[in-house]
Amino acid sequence: MSDVTSTDLYEVTMALSYLEERMDAPATFSLFVRRLPPGRGFLVAAGLESALDQLAGYRITPTDVRRFAVALGREQAELEPLRGLAFTGEVRAVPEGRVVHAGEPLLEVTAPLPEAQLVETHLLNLVSHQTAVASKAARCVLAAAGHPVVDFSLRRTHGPQAGFQAARLGGLVGFAGTSNVAAATRLGMTASGTMAHSYVEAFPDEEAAFRAFARTHPGPVTFLVDTYDTERGVATAARVLRDLRRGPGCGIRLDSGDLEALAGRAREILDAAGLPEVRVIVSGGLDEYDIDALVRAGAPVDVYAVGTKVGTSADAPYLDSAYKLVEYDGRPVMKLSAAKATAPGRKQVWRSPGGPDVLALVDEPGPEGAEPLLRTVMRGGRRIGPPDDLATAHARFTADVTALPATARRTHGPEPLAPEISPGLEALTAAVREHLEAKWTAARGS
Repeated sequence: MSDVTSTDLYEVTMALSYLEERMDAPATFSLFVRRLPPGRGFLVAAGLESALDQLAGYRITPTDVRRFAVALGREQAELEPLRGLAFTGEVRAVPEGRVVHAGEPLLEVTAPLPEAQLVETHLLNLVSHQTAVASKAARCVLAAAGHPVVDFSLRRTHGPQAGFQAARLGGLVGFAGTSNVAAATRLGMTASGTMAHSYVEAFPDEEAAFRAFARTHPGPVTFLVDTYDTERGVATAARVLRDLRRGPGCGIRLDSGDLEALAGRAREILDAAGLPEVRVIVSGGLDEYDIDALVRAGAPVDVYAVGTKVGTSADAPYLDSAYKLVEYDGRPVMKLSAAKATAPGRKQVWRSPGGPDVLALVDEPGPEGAEPLLRTVMRGGRRIGPPDDLATAHARFTADVTALPATARRTHGPEPLAPEISPGLEALTAAVREHLEAKWTAARGS
């Protein structure tokens, strides 16, 4: 099925009406997060690359028109105005990997109104999901305090595409590897994996399983040691590794139980066997809160493998994101709904070292020494530069997250930041609000 039809029905009905009313002047929509989820002190911008891919390939085919007609219960001829419509607009966006805050646009789309409307659902889906997962993964990296973190999320994510995105986003914020073979090979990430409990159970005992696995894989191996009794499993793994003279690069994985206590005991057993270089890897439903507790306790863990809770951003699985019209045909517009009011006009976010971000109108100058976060990345429906790479996005993330105050980075009870509003944006917001309220007053009096 075409990606074009993977949309909300009202996007189609509104776009068709715009076309029939000849409302095809330039419109600007702003995509932003209204407020951060509980437990978040910042967000990591993500999803832009796949969003740009979607926009660059957007075109409504005759098959799409036929499917729209079926969904609406109308004759296909009535929806012919949509045929051939493609995205021809401009996109200004925050590059992937940058830290962003509530209320700041992650991207702004300027295009003929029907085009800008039709792409709403896809943009919200791609940017919101990936920003949520990237932000969760970033918190794991911070909690690990320099210890490697790897992605084991594929089997529990909401579909293979979401699993690929989770692996990529882990790489973006500094994960050391992923179990996802497709992501590792396509993105140049390190493939990481061990064995399942079923593998151990298939053999007469753990030692037979470990020796067979080592015969098949002559390089460094990692043994899963908690299928039966964890301490005995560690001792068996140590014996096999010592007998085979396989230490450097090898590891044992703990996947259940009291990981703090078991990691300590595993380290003792491995060291006593003369294997101080064998790593202790922990997994089993971990996220930043578990990692933080283990790090603070001084548990001798070398690598943290995260899966379900991170790949689904389990504690904050969605963002309160919005895609709102802020300007049409040169006229600034805004929404005044209670708790959901929007600010009018095209915008820019300015960031200064050590100072708060400033949310301003696009043509307002920024503070001295500040840099603009939103860049033009698409014009005329085409990218204006090559796709971003993970290394570049990771460098942005590292710089931005390092500059955050410690209160925003902490695992428990982080304090989110908010941008200051520029004088120009404040004045425009007040003027548009006053104009709208005057129209209502006049309408009530007539």
